[in-house]
Amino acid sequence: MALTDTAIRNAKPKAKPYKIYAGEGLFLLVTPKGGKWWRFKFRVDGKEKQLSLGTYPQIGLKLARERCAQARKDMENGVDPAANRKALKFATPEETVNSFEVVAREWIGTRSAIWAPSHSSKIIRRLELDVFPWIGKRPINEIRPPEILSVLRRIEKRGAGDTAHRALQNFGQILRYGVATGRAERDYAADLRGALAPVREGHFSAITDPKSIGKLLRAIDNYEGGYVVRYAMRLAPLVFVRPGELRRAEWQEIDFEKAEWNIPAERMKMRQPHIVPLARQALKILEELKPLTGQGRFLFPSAQSKQRPMSDNAILCALRRMEIGKDEMTGHGFRAMARTVLDEVLHVRPDYIEHQLAHAVRDPNGRAYNRTAHLPERHKMMQDWADYLDKLREKAS
Repeated sequence: MALTDTAIRNAKPKAKPYKIYAGEGLFLLVTPKGGKWWRFKFRVDGKEKQLSLGTYPQIGLKLARERCAQARKDMENGVDPAANRKALKFATPEETVNSFEVVAREWIGTRSAIWAPSHSSKIIRRLELDVFPWIGKRPINEIRPPEILSVLRRIEKRGAGDTAHRALQNFGQILRYGVATGRAERDYAADLRGALAPVREGHFSAITDPKSIGKLLRAIDNYEGGYVVRYAMRLAPLVFVRPGELRRAEWQEIDFEKAEWNIPAERMKMRQPHIVPLARQALKILEELKPLTGQGRFLFPSAQSKQRPMSDNAILCALRRMEIGKDEMTGHGFRAMARTVLDEVLHVRPDYIEHQLAHAVRDPNGRAYNRTAHLPERHKMMQDWADYLDKLREKAS
């Protein structure tokens, strides 16, 4: 039964505190002295946290739900609502508006319509770990190159050169946003160009040798871990989407009649809807999986909760259990595998491959192709690819 204001008003204190749940993480804590506190329970990086939303009756049920919805929206944009509130607790309104951390979080919020939630989360975690503790409370208009460089040197010293370069890029983006909103003079991070040690360009590890691919496929077939991860690994080489797109796949997106997986724009890196043609082998895997997870939302639900997708490290951990090293293969490596072999062995047109990888592909006039471009050809490509993988698997037996 849905919670009502009448039920809240009539809730009596007990010898010990107790909770009245309102759904979606929102609950009312009733204390022995009769106090009634709204709380929002959520998780960040697997750790449970709570956010206070005010007291009843000053904050009624409707307003509490609205505050809860805003907190969930912050989380979808990669923002920890508790950490965000902490950042706002400064001595003066001017400091609140102009602190580097607050401006940074505001900038990330403006990108929510463009970035996938997972991308926002990566940036906010980087800033929370390596930047905010040292410079977050500083007024953004007072930050100068030596102070920025000091933060970046700390990152370099722990051997994370690539992270230091990415943090420098974020500094520039945030400062430019500060200039645009009238809170910073200019992008002082631009003065640090060349100040960091260069980082050799790297790529996600991937198995691209046909013989080794066959052995990998056989190893996946023989994987003895959980069935959800096993099916995800079996499907991964046949669709070669990004790991986050795979693990968040939903049953409502699968069209068995058309043999297509329709991924909505909000889950794609480029924020454009994407069609993945499904080969016969992929459909067979999905038909086997449907009786196991088809009653829920996700193809690959978490072992802890069917309401969440499996962990972003699930496939990576499975590969390690199979004794496949990080220098050999990653979850992202299935994309590099397909791209290399489709081009160099099966001689598929590069634009078909790039479009199927959901990369930015444009026509001769500079216009982006829509999601249905070359769809019949991509259906054939995906079937040829699945058939080729079957041959490699058979040779490895």
